[in-house]
Amino acid sequence: MSPVSEGIPQQNSPASGVHRAVDGAVIASCLIWALGFTPGVGTNEWLALSAAAILVHHAVAELSGLYRSWRGARLQRELTCILLTWTYAVPTLLGLGMLTTYNARMTYATKLGWVILTPLALLAARIVLRKLQQQFRARGFNTRSVAICGVNELGVQLARNLNSAPELGLRAAGFYDDRPEERTTALPTEVGKRGGSLVELVEAAKRGSIDIVYITFPMRAEKRIQGLLSELGDTTASVYIVPDFFVFELLHARWTSINGLPVVSVFENPLYGVDGLLKRVADLTLGLLCLLLFALPMLVVAAVVKATSRGPVFFRQKRYGLDGREIRVWKFRSMTFCDNSEEFKQATKNDQRITRVGALLRRTSLDELPQLFNVLDGSMSLVGPRPHATAHNEQYRSLIDGYMLRHKVKPGITGLAQVMGFRGETETLDKMEGRIRFDHQYIRDWSLLMDLKILCRTLFVVLKQEGAY
Repeated sequence: MSPVSEGIPQQNSPASGVHRAVDGAVIASCLIWALGFTPGVGTNEWLALSAAAILVHHAVAELSGLYRSWRGARLQRELTCILLTWTYAVPTLLGLGMLTTYNARMTYATKLGWVILTPLALLAARIVLRKLQQQFRARGFNTRSVAICGVNELGVQLARNLNSAPELGLRAAGFYDDRPEERTTALPTEVGKRGGSLVELVEAAKRGSIDIVYITFPMRAEKRIQGLLSELGDTTASVYIVPDFFVFELLHARWTSINGLPVVSVFENPLYGVDGLLKRVADLTLGLLCLLLFALPMLVVAAVVKATSRGPVFFRQKRYGLDGREIRVWKFRSMTFCDNSEEFKQATKNDQRITRVGALLRRTSLDELPQLFNVLDGSMSLVGPRPHATAHNEQYRSLIDGYMLRHKVKPGITGLAQVMGFRGETETLDKMEGRIRFDHQYIRDWSLLMDLKILCRTLFVVLKQEGAY
């Protein structure tokens, strides 16, 4: 969560009219294509169906906020909102079709084709519109004038963020502060210049030459902030406070409230609400498909493990799961013995404990396949920070700042760290710190698309067999 991406007015945008028109055209066009699978449908019937579909979609869009301004927001969030809007609109449309008997006339191919094609077309149209909008804004069209109140490190960072994203259409009007230059941060030439004092800022806002004001004063300057807010209350400028705690590393920040009292999260699980539901559905769907795909190989592996060494086929090791709760992780046994002791020793290259079959299983990651059962029972996810042995957690939590924050999400069979070169043994503190850094990045930047990319990259990592022994 950054001050630039979230601190931008989200009221209805002038572009929302274009978005509504394009979405309506897409819905109607996809419907006329799908009706080709149902013979005998006339123009009047198509118009009636299109009008009903567009009305329902727009009604749901008002509830989901689809047509608010997405200036500065990530494209993934906008596309997710489109999918959710369509997901809620479809049952309503099908229900109306049943009540009016329209559904009875439509073939299965028509209904299925329209339900699937329309969201894909809506997503494609929005991507094209977003790119066009970014091009216009980068060339100076549809821009808004921004004033940064506070010549300090946070203000400089905010200016850099604005300058690095011209597609946002936010044009810096300058820095404003009452303090003399010797008491403020030196302004690099590339971020802008001083625009004047706070009085001059208020006057510019009253004239309408300033559209947005970002206040970057430290939170301890409460009286100065209150006085400035009182003055800016007599203007039409949109005003945002950029709290100085954003200069710290936040795991996942979001605003919420406790009975009307605003609070902001610092360390939080990103997978709440709809996002959590989407990830769980993806885990169940893909997990079941993987289990069906690998059922026969798993039976073969189980038989070979049992036939080639003494001991059980599987072993279950204690690991930390979501929020640090203990879970038992399933694996094919690849060693002559396995333990959960406090003296746990990580597997190393040419480890004498690893059996011949176990070495092959570990190189190909086949020993991890039983963790699909953990995914299905909900204790793990397909993608997430790899679960470490309990003894490992206790060792590193005192050595690496924020180590335990990796447990804010479910552990995964694979993860971002593993596809970024931190698979296998972490024999040095630097390597473990690198793994934790990518685990934190995964939690901050999670998206369903990121999960799919990691799963695809995992196939290449496994085939290369790097770092596994």
